[in-house]
Amino acid sequence: MSAQFEYDESGGTSLYFLVSFYALFLFPLTYYLWPSKQKKDDPEKLKKQCQCHPCLVKKAKLQAKKPTQKLRHLLKWGLLFGAWVLFIYLAVRASQVERDHVEYDPYDILELDRGVTQAEIKRKYRLLTKTKHPDKGGDPVEFMRIAKAYAALTDDESRENWEKYGNPDGPTATSFGIALPAWVVDQNNSILVLGAYGLAIMVILPIAVGTWWYRSIRYSAVEVLLDTSQLFLHFIYKTPCLNLKRALMILSGSFEFEEKHNSEIVLRPSDNEELPPLMREFDSEYGKKSKEKPFVYPYSRKARILLYAHLARTELPLETLDVDKKYIVSKCPQLIQEMINTASQLVTWKNYGRVAKEPRLESIEFLMRQSPMIVQACWDKTPLLQLPHFNEDTLRKKRHIKAISQFVKMKDADRRNILRHLHEKQYQDILNVLKSLPKLDADVELEVLADEDKKSITAGSLVTATVTLRRGTFQVLDDESNDPVDAVEDAVVEDTLDEDKTDSPVPHKPKTHVWEKHRRKKNKGGGGGAKNKAQKKQATKKAAAAAALKAAEESPQHNGKGAANHVSNNTKGAIQELDPNKDSGDSGSESDNEQEDNSKHSSDDNNSSDGGEQEEEEWERLQSGITRKEKVLEGTSKTSHEVHCPYFPEVKQEWWWIYLADRKTHRIITLPQMIYDLVDEKDIELKFPAPVKGLYQYQLCVRSDCYLDLDYIKSIKVDVKEAKKVEEMHPQWDISDDEDKEEEGDSDVSDYTTDDEGSDEE
Repeated sequence: MSAQFEYDESGGTSLYFLVSFYALFLFPLTYYLWPSKQKKDDPEKLKKQCQCHPCLVKKAKLQAKKPTQKLRHLLKWGLLFGAWVLFIYLAVRASQVERDHVEYDPYDILELDRGVTQAEIKRKYRLLTKTKHPDKGGDPVEFMRIAKAYAALTDDESRENWEKYGNPDGPTATSFGIALPAWVVDQNNSILVLGAYGLAIMVILPIAVGTWWYRSIRYSAVEVLLDTSQLFLHFIYKTPCLNLKRALMILSGSFEFEEKHNSEIVLRPSDNEELPPLMREFDSEYGKKSKEKPFVYPYSRKARILLYAHLARTELPLETLDVDKKYIVSKCPQLIQEMINTASQLVTWKNYGRVAKEPRLESIEFLMRQSPMIVQACWDKTPLLQLPHFNEDTLRKKRHIKAISQFVKMKDADRRNILRHLHEKQYQDILNVLKSLPKLDADVELEVLADEDKKSITAGSLVTATVTLRRGTFQVLDDESNDPVDAVEDAVVEDTLDEDKTDSPVPHKPKTHVWEKHRRKKNKGGGGGAKNKAQKKQATKKAAAAAALKAAEESPQHNGKGAANHVSNNTKGAIQELDPNKDSGDSGSESDNEQEDNSKHSSDDNNSSDGGEQEEEEWERLQSGITRKEKVLEGTSKTSHEVHCPYFPEVKQEWWWIYLADRKTHRIITLPQMIYDLVDEKDIELKFPAPVKGLYQYQLCVRSDCYLDLDYIKSIKVDVKEAKKVEEMHPQWDISDDEDKEEEGDSDVSDYTTDDEGSDEE
């Protein structure tokens, strides 16, 4: 039986192939182009947003970009709609195509039911002959089909072939359809088909692949030109002890700002007229006398001038310069990240002995400091300019306040007095921004995961520092918010009074305690009426809490021992939080004795459960380590918290650098890692080899890339012990000479005997 290949004349199989091939591209394209649902802004969040003039200008410009974003969404929806309409049309057309292979059925051709007799078949054939015969005006082809069907039902051989092979003529060649129309292989269309294949495979495909490859080899992993990376590598290695101005000069030399490397850069003739006044203004700062290349080139000088104008918040005379400045500023965080990566690469090379010197710790931190300066458009010495409605005049009034933490810790009255020239809405903007600023805290745990004793750090071991980083906000006290200490006191007093109001009422004249006398003497000297009232209110609440504690301890028989202990412990804990200097011996001896008895009775249970608790803690620690590894394999989100940066042209998210440093040796211990998704809490692992034996003082540094004066630094003591000696002679390997002789003697006598030996003995 031979095989026969046929091209698709009707277009049925080609439609099936086209629908299947089209679906392979349509489904991923739909997932990629599907417009994301825009989140509605929270009304409470909108109320707390800053309403300063720069923020309003930035919002207006971002709103102006939304029409183009809406147009993009409409184009995406239109493209997807058209693509799916075409897919549905092709699928419907493919479902309506008649099948090429139809099973041969002579009963169907003769319009008979199965199981009829031979007489009925002959009668039907005679009737069809009268109407379908060519002599009667019928179709010859159709009559041939009728005659063939009649023969298949009346002739024994034809009927056997039909039942066995499905065809009265016997076995035929197997046909295979090719899902291509016949015109593709038609000789008349050969030139057009070959031209299309040659254009697609020899022209379009090489151009597309070459364009992608040429672009990919020019950029690094963070979308920075490799020429720029080489520039950073050269100058950071050349000046390992660079300062802030030197770092800005290296940044301005990036080839992203040159017209030859970046087609988005435009050199305008008006720059020759508008840039010289700015050069004279920043002549002493931006380093005009530098003769190093490429810092003397026009593109580098322009970028450096615009960066200094941005840091000084200088209004530019032309809109074109402002457009160039925004483009340069928007590129800077990405370039600074590449500078940090380049410095980290030099540190790694120095550790492996490939280079002779490495950048100092201060140099790397200067590189990091550029990012928040550019995002906030201010120098590092004036971090208060990050707050809305602050200017140079405001800073001159109170020169002793230089840090944001100092400004937050101020009393609301003193803070309002400094900013008395602002309206109430402007002052509320400052408070809202202060409440949104990040405040970090971290816990560090040092372990050697490869050793059995994970807490013991020996020289040369690989130490893993697991950092649990938590992000909070500043608690700014204003007139509308309550003191958190007063809130604790209110809760304690109300709870105590609710439980004991029927048994032990609070006396009207509570006993005055020592710490209250001390505070009264301290606050006796001055203050206004409102301040004295607040102090009296606080003292009254403390006295009520102490009286409730005493009443609860004196009458334990009515409420029960458990309730009395609960009330006394809660109240006593709250009072100790209010005044940690209070002696615990003054709070009642009965409760202490009961706690001692309870601890004695529970000591046996605790000792018996220590082993189980340790096993559970070890299991939880292992599970948390596995979870951290799984999170590393997942995609990293780059959304955390939106930054208040009115002078930055784009919406910025909070990112952080984290690393370990040694201030004593001016070296960086672990390479800086960038944290993109610190929302509330995150675990980070930092690994470093332990140095030689000794006690070291390291610092955990977490630096922001968008805020000044909000970095977190924590000291860590690392006690490195001497490395364990490798046991050269283990008892398992110690084999003495006597044992060797015994083994030789034993080897002469076999534990098993042969048949011959047994017969000899007999």
